[in-house]
Amino acid sequence: MTTIRLSNDLRPLGKSEILVSPIAWGMWRLAGETAPVRAMIDAALGARINFFDTADIYGCDVPAGFGSAEALFGRALAEDRSLRARMVIATKAGIRPGIPYNSSAEYLADALDASLTRMAIEQVDLYQIHRRDFMTHPQEVAAALTRMVEAGKVRSIGVSNYSVHEFAALQAFLGQPIVSTQPEFSPLQTAPLFDGTLDQAMAHDVAVMAWSPLGGGRLAQGDHPAATLLAEHGARYGVDAATATLAWIMAHPARIIPIVGSQTPARIAASADAYKVEWTRSEWYAVLQAGMGVSLP
Repeated sequence: MTTIRLSNDLRPLGKSEILVSPIAWGMWRLAGETAPVRAMIDAALGARINFFDTADIYGCDVPAGFGSAEALFGRALAEDRSLRARMVIATKAGIRPGIPYNSSAEYLADALDASLTRMAIEQVDLYQIHRRDFMTHPQEVAAALTRMVEAGKVRSIGVSNYSVHEFAALQAFLGQPIVSTQPEFSPLQTAPLFDGTLDQAMAHDVAVMAWSPLGGGRLAQGDHPAATLLAEHGARYGVDAATATLAWIMAHPARIIPIVGSQTPARIAASADAYKVEWTRSEWYAVLQAGMGVSLP
């Protein structure tokens, strides 16, 4: 019986020359003091995670407010400037509470400069449009992103929460490839399997970054049938349900990069155990069907 085995080798980020780890660490819940953040960074690097995902809106739901996650991450980096060279840093813009979306050229230019200032870095490796702004023509968005790259402030560009048609419309006005797409994906959120997102990514060599890979925590600690199967499967390899879920996501041929959102160093470090987990097709499909709550035809 064919078994799917995972590799922890770095791989190109889409069609770019940027090498990223098969797992990313995300900062959507990042808050607090610098010392704990440094411990999280060290745990990620120790787990061979070099891909760090943030966004300007992260932190808007805590007292520190909009931009605070980037600023906190920046303060941690400032304590040891050598860390930057070991990281691939991705950030996003385009969501603004109360609007709710703005991807106008003027807004994006200001948002990028603000992000660079908060993180105290000169360049981001990946800059993503966080959500589609229906009031901005994709040609204007493309022109803004192109200027960022030409100015040396951005190495590569991507999108988040884009449909395949929105992706294609933006790509039509770009002279360089969109290297990444970031949908929500987990055994409980399987739309990218069916709406063309993963097929488009495989057809055009686009990296897929999965947000909320644990289904908002329901797969890490819950009684959902998919969580039960994942816990049982993980136990055979000495890992928990959360780690098995990461492995399930990475087993897809699109080589999906799950974004680990844990703020606990031990949990971040444990994500490296996902590479131990193997899958047969029947085991993988069993989790999928349990997550969907229906049998495949």
